[in-house]
Amino acid sequence: MNIRIAESPNHRVDPVQARRAPRRWYRDPLGCLHLTIATVLAERGVEPLDPLGAGWGFQYLPDHVRAEEFYYPSAECDLGPALAPHHPLGAVWSATPDGEDPLSTFIDTIAAGGLVIAAVDKHHLPFRPAYHDVHAAHLVVVYGVDRARGLVWVSDSQPPAFSGAVRVEDFLAAHASANPADEQDAFFSDSTIARRYLTVELAEPFPELDESGLAAALRANVAGFLATGDEKTWTGLSGVRRYVDSLVDASSAGEQTPLRQAYTFGWSMQATAYLHSELLRLRGVQWQRPSLREAARSVQAVATAWTPVRVTAAHGWPDPRAGADALSRHGTRLVSRYEEALDAVAALGES
Repeated sequence: MNIRIAESPNHRVDPVQARRAPRRWYRDPLGCLHLTIATVLAERGVEPLDPLGAGWGFQYLPDHVRAEEFYYPSAECDLGPALAPHHPLGAVWSATPDGEDPLSTFIDTIAAGGLVIAAVDKHHLPFRPAYHDVHAAHLVVVYGVDRARGLVWVSDSQPPAFSGAVRVEDFLAAHASANPADEQDAFFSDSTIARRYLTVELAEPFPELDESGLAAALRANVAGFLATGDEKTWTGLSGVRRYVDSLVDASSAGEQTPLRQAYTFGWSMQATAYLHSELLRLRGVQWQRPSLREAARSVQAVATAWTPVRVTAAHGWPDPRAGADALSRHGTRLVSRYEEALDAVAALGES
């Protein structure tokens, strides 16, 4: 969709106000980070599961978890290497400085044929159920701006799915929100939005994922799980065990913060496992490789095992000691699922 306003001597009309709405990409276990990046990838003609699903690992950065739905454990402003370690993908965080117009960057990117992923506070977006009720950090894809009519076009794959225009003042309020602490959302509030945005960058031509490429990715993933991290970064299978032990210890000690953070951090690792399992399942069907489908089921079990850990922590954080035993059981199961899945994936390289 292209919308143009006749130019008058006293009004500058930007070259491109809006473009066709991108096709929304949605999978139920995923949060807005993966969904918005997948939407941009699909719009660029890339199958999102290839770059986002080829990598599978575990990484936890103590004292780094932020109260945002789009949190992902990476200390870098470019999330690309963390989200897609086997593909030339960039997902770079930027922020419009105070005193500058955030819409100008969006307009220039859209005019060049691109899309921008904007951080927002759901409290200010009329199409979200949280409108004027709950503060929560979120991401949307911006695909159009019309200054003359005071509209910004956004796409949101998370239910209730939405593609359409919102008022500039609503969008800017959401995009610049302080996202204050909100007792109705203990997990995604109390983290300023600060006019942050993500730009997705792809190498040209973007490589297709063939059988040899997937095999190389699987070998690298296994090696990553067998490696040992350090005090700043808990990685691999040893990181999973250390994280579960620390979470149970915190619960037993009555510490609330680690349990609140488990819901957010766990979603990032659950999403990673789900995407990897879905890629293995799809390739197993396409290439008629039963071993891939079997491994996919094992990795899917990891994603499933994250749910009781996250939910127990989410419900238990006000009284951590009360849920310590349940969290221990669910954590032990999660570690076992990782061990079983790693064995299944490692066996693919031996077959």
